[in-house]
Amino acid sequence: MFAPVYFDHNATTPLEPRVLQGMLPYLSAQYGNASSRHEYGRAARRAIDEARQRVAFAVGAHPTEVVFTSGGSEANNLFIKGAAACLAPGTVNISAIEHPCVREPAKALRRAGWRLREIAVDENCRVASADFQVALEEKPVLVSVMLANNETGVVQDINALAAQTRPGGAWFHSDAVQAFGKLPLDFRALNSAGVHALTLSAHKLGGPKGAGALVVDKRVELQPLIAGGGHERGLRSGTENVAAIVGFGLAAELAVARLDERARQLVALRKELEAGLVEQGATLFGGAVERLPNTSYFAFPGIDGETLVGKLDRAGFAVAAGAACSSANPEPSHVLLAMGVAPSLARGAVRVSLGADNTAAQVRDFLTALNTTIAGFKRLTALTG
Repeated sequence: MFAPVYFDHNATTPLEPRVLQGMLPYLSAQYGNASSRHEYGRAARRAIDEARQRVAFAVGAHPTEVVFTSGGSEANNLFIKGAAACLAPGTVNISAIEHPCVREPAKALRRAGWRLREIAVDENCRVASADFQVALEEKPVLVSVMLANNETGVVQDINALAAQTRPGGAWFHSDAVQAFGKLPLDFRALNSAGVHALTLSAHKLGGPKGAGALVVDKRVELQPLIAGGGHERGLRSGTENVAAIVGFGLAAELAVARLDERARQLVALRKELEAGLVEQGATLFGGAVERLPNTSYFAFPGIDGETLVGKLDRAGFAVAAGAACSSANPEPSHVLLAMGVAPSLARGAVRVSLGADNTAAQVRDFLTALNTTIAGFKRLTALTG
């Protein structure tokens, strides 16, 4: 079977072998419902409690602040919709580069009388300080700014933004899905600065798909999206996916234990990759500021990103044209447009997101394949131009 080199870890990551081994008992012999009172149920409940402790420890939170969900999208919706349902309609502020699972529920609030204000970013994908201050003058009730962007990898100064928001009394949320496992997270410190909730996801750090969490200050009142038996402190009813939750806990523990080592490894690979990209004439997005250690986002003028991704796939390299969740959308990236990138260049965007198993040899082979592919585009353009 043809297996391209995998350079799309911001979309999802391979399941860690130790995580899989930890999950297997809960897919076979340990099949109890965690709400049952017999030993099968008690064993499932103990496994969930242990996983909750692991996730909480990984992000510096208390276990009672961790609410398990089916993933990052549900956690983001739980905060945006759940908090809004407990408040009088007002203004919700989100950055212009948020993931659709923040943007869409925020837009939906307008039907209930809310006002949506998108905060501008600069050419480096950082929240624009002046516009953020103007947005705060409008007395928002809810504010959501992602910690690290899924396309550019650019990291926001969430502590500073939350501290500026705090005097106005707004609930401040941050989508930390891409940051978790790549950057140190300390919810206690973030909470002290004014962050009230963080969104996490298991499958971005070597865990299974179908498990995520909202880490939330217990002072924040939320209306559940799913009503029923009152699971997860009444915030997320439904029989728990024990195997996935167990995997989430193990993946979080492993990721944090080797975070520094992996960051150094990935930064070195990214440095070699981007030196080669610049040499070939690529435009890098967000390269002047702090980014996730594994993420490079680039374009070649006059070359369509989707077409380039397809050719690179056939050449043996799996990369992405922007965000995986938006791959069916032919429009230019809303993130790049918010950064002021021309639509013609934005349509050429390609993202490489590296992982722990990638090697310098793979990066060099990729650059060789990319150079050959770009040369082919140029020859075709010369023939048809």
